[in-house]
Amino acid sequence: MDFSIKSQASKNKITSLKTACLVVGVFENKKLSDAAKEVNLHGAIDAAIKSGDITGKPGSALLLRDLKGVEATRVLLVGLGEENVSEKAITSAAQAAARHLNGLGASDVTLSLPVAKTRDLSWGIRQIVLAFNEAIFRTDAYKSKKDSIAANVKKVHILVSEKEATAAKAALTHSIALVNGMELTKQLGNMPANFCTPSHLAATAKKIASEFKMGIEVLERKQIQALKMNSFLSVSAGTDEPPKFIVLKHMGGKAKDAPVVLVGKGITFDSGGISLKPGAGMDEMKYDMGGAGSVLGTMRAIGEMKLKLNVIAIVPTCENMPSGSATRPGDIVTSMSGQTIEVLNTDAEGRLILCDALTYAERFKPAVVIDVATLTGAIITSLGHHTTGLFTRHDEAHDKLADELLAAGKEANDVAWRLPIGELYNEQLKSNFADIANIGGPAAGSITAACFLERFTKKYTWAHLDIAGTSWKSGAAKGATGRPVPMLTSFLVNRAK
Repeated sequence: MDFSIKSQASKNKITSLKTACLVVGVFENKKLSDAAKEVNLHGAIDAAIKSGDITGKPGSALLLRDLKGVEATRVLLVGLGEENVSEKAITSAAQAAARHLNGLGASDVTLSLPVAKTRDLSWGIRQIVLAFNEAIFRTDAYKSKKDSIAANVKKVHILVSEKEATAAKAALTHSIALVNGMELTKQLGNMPANFCTPSHLAATAKKIASEFKMGIEVLERKQIQALKMNSFLSVSAGTDEPPKFIVLKHMGGKAKDAPVVLVGKGITFDSGGISLKPGAGMDEMKYDMGGAGSVLGTMRAIGEMKLKLNVIAIVPTCENMPSGSATRPGDIVTSMSGQTIEVLNTDAEGRLILCDALTYAERFKPAVVIDVATLTGAIITSLGHHTTGLFTRHDEAHDKLADELLAAGKEANDVAWRLPIGELYNEQLKSNFADIANIGGPAAGSITAACFLERFTKKYTWAHLDIAGTSWKSGAAKGATGRPVPMLTSFLVNRAK
């Protein structure tokens, strides 16, 4: 789908625009947006509102054809709710337009929608691009007979004033890059685990590196062993799939600038290992590489943006499977940091691969490190499927990092909530036989998991994002969401500024 900005001089009338479909808004109080007023030359929109064909409720839509005095072949009315237009109303309007036009046969569409009162034009452009991309996103790659594809809109024009054109074009470029990054993340997440293996993630990282001129290094088992990443290797001990340790470098900033390091959990299938998960819903454990997928998607997005910032992605990736060679509950392993870990539950494997990756991150002398992981079911109990869990230490530097991430999440409609960590919770991770246990019991499970990771991050400023509740959906709408690529991308863009 081709997106573009179409600017219009104030002296030109919207009625003269030649397009297969023009999208304008109406409000719930029977009033019209400025664009709708312009095309309501002979009262056709007033008549539609009076008859109750459209109420103006957010998400509602009505298609009109051949309006007198209007060059557009069709005019699609979308509901905007109250005149004080909300963020949710604009998002619903963009989604309604994409949904109604998908399969209609209109080859191009021009949207003229107002800006949400609490947002700017850039945000509105992003919602349009996200909505239209979501409408055409396919999940039938592995079906022998593909789903029938309705005629889709090929070109989407976003109408702005002449004075807004330059900023709008920049916003559109960033929005398209973001959508492309999210699409990669969704594609990786939705892939079955027999296709999305650690080797496939490594190949994907190499492709990103080639396309966007990034540095790439993929460490194999012998190199991982040489680094004494025995905690990471303990998770892959029960599988035939070789582990990979991926390092992808986007060095868009100054050579002397400390990089932001993103660490993504890449368990391409999590059976639980010897601590085997229940069978029901285990198929969804292909999504346990959501952290890796979102980090790679973010790198693709910032690569396309040519972001002037140094960013390094680290992705430890393997499978967690049961076999005669698998790590057993009660085994003790030594991490790259030298700390010993009693593995009380092999299904708490994400933290075992992340801790070695977090130690490895020290060599880059990072500005900050953010790890991203589908780490705990407990975070879903705490925050549901709407909000990502955010954890950091509690001091000035970490408070600043937390505030940046929270603000980026709000900006991108990809929100997080900060939860506590600290010594009180560390007590739950004590072991009689090793430096630390890998679980702390059922109470505060997401917090003790973060506390485990925190022990390996003492040499830099760090944050942890638990995305187990937000990176995919279950049920009829099963599929990867592409989160938290929007939050991470906004965070990095803001840092680059």
